[in-house]
Amino acid sequence: MPQGSTRNIWGEPRNPLHLVNHTSIYRSNSFIRYVASFTAMDLRQLHALLAVAEHRSFSAAARALHTVQSNVSTHVARLEQEVGATLIERSRGELTHEGEVVAARAHRILAELRSIEHDLTSLRDDVAGHVRLGMIGTTARWLVQPFLVHLAEIHPSIDVVLIEATTTSLLPQIITEHLDAAVINLPVDDPDVDARPLFDEDRIIVAPTGHPLAARERVTLAEAAGHELLLPPTGTAFRDEIDTDARRARVTLRPLAEIDGLRLLASLAFQGFGAALLPASAAPRYLHGDWTRVGVDGLSPRAVGVAVPRRSPPSAPTRAVIDTLGTLIAEIGPDHAGIHPLATES
Repeated sequence: MPQGSTRNIWGEPRNPLHLVNHTSIYRSNSFIRYVASFTAMDLRQLHALLAVAEHRSFSAAARALHTVQSNVSTHVARLEQEVGATLIERSRGELTHEGEVVAARAHRILAELRSIEHDLTSLRDDVAGHVRLGMIGTTARWLVQPFLVHLAEIHPSIDVVLIEATTTSLLPQIITEHLDAAVINLPVDDPDVDARPLFDEDRIIVAPTGHPLAARERVTLAEAAGHELLLPPTGTAFRDEIDTDARRARVTLRPLAEIDGLRLLASLAFQGFGAALLPASAAPRYLHGDWTRVGVDGLSPRAVGVAVPRRSPPSAPTRAVIDTLGTLIAEIGPDHAGIHPLATES
């Protein structure tokens, strides 16, 4: 993206208040000394710091980095000397406040270096590199297999590591740039994340045989509210949206249990524990059992999109993965009940 661009990574207008004229910043002697100190850092020091932060001990960090503990201790000590602060609380193996600040920057520095390598490789040859992609489980169920096949056909030099988790778990990994991109529930209200929608999805009730709702093909939201339901917890995007729909209908949903994991909620409904309010993909048509899918009138669809860290533009391999996801969803999404791909710009 050109310097001073007023558009975000999706090509959309960015808030001009976020722009800074760096040439006008007064560079004091302390700033110059700081930059000189920073340039003396060794990337091995950053790797050592992040390894200790992840594994909570110097010995475990050494094993992860395939080196000896004394090397890790030396790199961290030199980094602390360079920045003039203690970064690791030795007794607990945890980052200090200053360490958290440095670690967050270190993640971005290393991610940018990987992106530079991937982008330059992509200019010379086919798009190549590594991408860490997160995905919510209900979407992964129908999307991962055709995605991996399609990506291997059109971008054989891209290696993807897939992490299945809930939106609640994936978002922090996007913010810290442990993930390059993630397919998650929308909306996302975080200044460190950029997201765009991929598809809408119907919400349904899965009712085990014998439950009063299992005898119905469709119910109103008010009728559903007459029964205790398995629900995601308050504070998740999925739950907050259905609670908004319930308030609009002037009803209150009563949880039988609250669980942050839609596939687990579906499993409990399949096993007869209770009726669950779920996205349609949690109960695909190829699954059969002693339960029934029940449509619900008055519920807004779930929005699913792809999110990336806002502070670092996605690398060429990450952009290729995102484009592949969008193209594939538009092609195969309509084959899955309740999935409604959104129109993409040509």
